[in-house]
Amino acid sequence: NSVDEALAGFCTRIQVVLHKDGSCAVTDNGRGIPVDIHKEEKRPALELVMTMLHAGGKFDKGSYKVSGGLHGVGVSVVNALSEWCRVEVHRDHQRYEQSYKRGKIQSPIEVKGKTRKTGTIVRFKPDVTIFRTAQFEFDIIDERLRELAYLNKNLEIILRDECRDQVQEHVHRYKGGLIEFVQHMDETRIALIPKPICVEGEKDGVPVELSLQYNDGYNENIFTFVNCINTVEGGTHLA
Repeated sequence: NSVDEALAGFCTRIQVVLHKDGSCAVTDNGRGIPVDIHKEEKRPALELVMTMLHAGGKFDKGSYKVSGGLHGVGVSVVNALSEWCRVEVHRDHQRYEQSYKRGKIQSPIEVKGKTRKTGTIVRFKPDVTIFRTAQFEFDIIDERLRELAYLNKNLEIILRDECRDQVQEHVHRYKGGLIEFVQHMDETRIALIPKPICVEGEKDGVPVELSLQYNDGYNENIFTFVNCINTVEGGTHLA
């Protein structure tokens, strides 16, 4: 959801915090998840997003020209697999809150006061009755967030780990986007051209971006992404 806001041009900063109690909080400065009543479902839009699979299809198709992730699966599944989850929305000068337990609504959406900010904060704790281990791996999360920052140039993504005695924080923001991504992956090799080639275009409403670099190696490395997801098995976009 946060990356979708960035792709739509409404979010410039995302922060992920790993807390000592085993929970994780994701904060963005986007528009905030809508809280008004959905015309067809007769329920608050926030509840649909948090509790219904593929809820993205319930909203105006023009909301996001491009969206990342798995089309409405992500946050509702996270909620269902969490011991508890709390959402705070800053939107229309109001601060809203709602809580959940293992995906079930525990309280109605409440107005908690006024705000000058916009954005959404989702904090959740994985359910230890489902997962063998509920400990977050900093390096794995950091690698994924770095990847997202490369794929969404100028988006600042911060990962902060407060679980350790000494707080660890990494900040990712890349003005060059895919060009810097290629340079990062190619940094141990000798480049044969001064700067990676980058091509951007759009066809049938689908934007495409490509970057490549020639080096002194003999092996070819190709990485493809669709909706910010690494398509390790390829697909028609690669063929």
